[in-house]
Amino acid sequence: MIRSVCRICHGGCGALITVRDNKVIKVTGDPQSPMSKGWMCVKGMNSPHIANHPDRLRTPLHRSNNKSGSWQKISWEDALTRIAERMEKIRSGSGPESIALGQGTGRHHYMHVVRFANALGTPNWYEPGLAQCFIPRISVSNLTYGGFVTADYYGDTPPKCILFWGHNPLVSSPDGELGIAVKRALEQGAIGIAVDPRRSETAKRCKLWLPVRPGTDAALALAMIHTIISEDLYDHPFVEHWTSGFTELKEHVRDCTPAWAAELTGVETTAIQEAARLYASTKPAILDWGLGIEQNSNSLQTVRAIACLRALTGNIDVPGGDILGMNLLNPFPTLANQLPKGMIKKRLGAEKYKLLGGWRAFMPSAHIPTLFQAMRTGDPYPVKGLLVFGGNPLATLANSRQIYESLQCLDLLVVTDLFMTPTAEMADFVLPAAFWTETDQVIGYPLVVENMVYCQQKAVQTGECRQDEWIMDQLSRRLKLPHCEEGLEEIMEYQLAPLGISRQELKKQGVITRAHRYYKYKEKGFRTFTKKIELFSKALKRLKYPPLPTYQEPSESPLSRADLHEQYPYILTTGSRRREFFHSEQRQVAPLRKMRPYPLVELHPDIAARHDIEKNDWVIITSPRGSIRMKALVTEDIRPDVINVEHGWWFPERPEPDHGIWDSNANVLTNNGPPYDPGFGTYQLRGMLCTVAKER
Repeated sequence: MIRSVCRICHGGCGALITVRDNKVIKVTGDPQSPMSKGWMCVKGMNSPHIANHPDRLRTPLHRSNNKSGSWQKISWEDALTRIAERMEKIRSGSGPESIALGQGTGRHHYMHVVRFANALGTPNWYEPGLAQCFIPRISVSNLTYGGFVTADYYGDTPPKCILFWGHNPLVSSPDGELGIAVKRALEQGAIGIAVDPRRSETAKRCKLWLPVRPGTDAALALAMIHTIISEDLYDHPFVEHWTSGFTELKEHVRDCTPAWAAELTGVETTAIQEAARLYASTKPAILDWGLGIEQNSNSLQTVRAIACLRALTGNIDVPGGDILGMNLLNPFPTLANQLPKGMIKKRLGAEKYKLLGGWRAFMPSAHIPTLFQAMRTGDPYPVKGLLVFGGNPLATLANSRQIYESLQCLDLLVVTDLFMTPTAEMADFVLPAAFWTETDQVIGYPLVVENMVYCQQKAVQTGECRQDEWIMDQLSRRLKLPHCEEGLEEIMEYQLAPLGISRQELKKQGVITRAHRYYKYKEKGFRTFTKKIELFSKALKRLKYPPLPTYQEPSESPLSRADLHEQYPYILTTGSRRREFFHSEQRQVAPLRKMRPYPLVELHPDIAARHDIEKNDWVIITSPRGSIRMKALVTEDIRPDVINVEHGWWFPERPEPDHGIWDSNANVLTNNGPPYDPGFGTYQLRGMLCTVAKER
């Protein structure tokens, strides 16, 4: 039995791996994990079915006769040499910026992709979230508080109130914020308030459910701020001593009344007031926010409004509240100084979206629509090569048909993955990746579950599968990139140096924890320009963004696009999580697929009756971009005007090359076009327009 950390999502539950004859037989939760305490989700427990799946990629593959030929097995040496040669041809002919790197959502190799990009000299790397997931919350927290805050679910003081905003942690709990801890807090008496257009599994356990219209969260937050200030419910000592800009904020929200917000959000005036009063007066309180607030073209100001709301209550860095993280590890050496200064200006989208790709960005990356446009059109310069590590952009990026057109234009596409996917079917080379049970890494959680460091240990070797970091290191050596001789082992030892232990010692211990220090801001203030929480953001003002949070109507909504609303009378949302799958993964895993065999669309009985739809009917959902088919789930647990489609669907059992990617893929419906958020370049993924009909 080997003690490790499950990374089937980008979380990290303690895991015990049972191995027999170099084969994973069983995976269970580790009772000694201070975070997961023996708990494990159905995906983690089904890891043996993934690790041993007969369809796993086990050897490198290469297309014969360019993209139209059949797949041929080749050796690692041959694959790496050929890929490096073709990368060098693009780099020497068009510049390193003409090669882009991509990945799926954050896992063990996340920062290694950034390191590889910097060493290669390309400013163009992406991850499907970033502008749409987590980076707005991280960046706004840094600008407002001087650091990221995380919910104190693991301390000795339980919260008395939890405001869940665009987050359903009882189903989706990556990054260490586990549903078991949230469930425990609610069972211990915490009052729950849920902001969500769906009455999610978490919302069902809450005292209040605020069914907000998707994309209008900023209006709701501003109205709650108005209520807290006008009713004198804010924490006077904290606001007076530890915030700046309160006077400006007070004046700014004068007209942002609950009645004003009720018209925009669809949440009743009395419910807005009750939520504000409960959250402000019940201490300690947690504001548990999720990516639902980041997926519109007003993501910067939406997150800012909610960040200011949190600050007014004084629940920051207090036991049982929202605490400022502490990193136990050295930062990952991304080789940022190896990227030539001139290349930063060449990063696609950097000049326009400064908080995503500019010098003030938390994790500078390319703007996805601009990057894929460059592949397709050569504007502002051609992007000819793309290496994807653990990603399936045909399923996970908005406007799938446009993504398909972009990928067709590439001179070189390399995909590293566990299975053949619709994206991998378009590649020139497909490389077999290691599963988490085949991976060595150091896992730290400075942003979400701070003060914990875990050891991920390789338990088995499957075929010729290799860890993503190894693949990047091997390509670096063939391309003779800076620091190419530094491998993963050296990096892990460097990261662990502040703890005074080696990787081998961490293997023996499994996990290292440190006691949290509360009220850290009382020592040297907050890490902002003013040493206080900036309700009025001087940093944003310098960057020519509004320094106080504002509301902006979603770009495609019943109000902003009345011309479309008659043809598309319903509000489309997507991205809600399922226990069985992680984004576009695990559709080929039989036990998980048995639990969720078909793609589902949630709709209210009022919509169903209007279109003669019954439960389990196949229906057609149509947006201005296209149509898909799904099975109907008729439920009262959703707003009467909202349709929620599951994302990430494709069908591994269907014929190649597309594996049914166009049939039930939510991103056939979504749009990656402007307008974009001026800070992050975020595009609208929630609150768009659609219609539905029974399949005939």
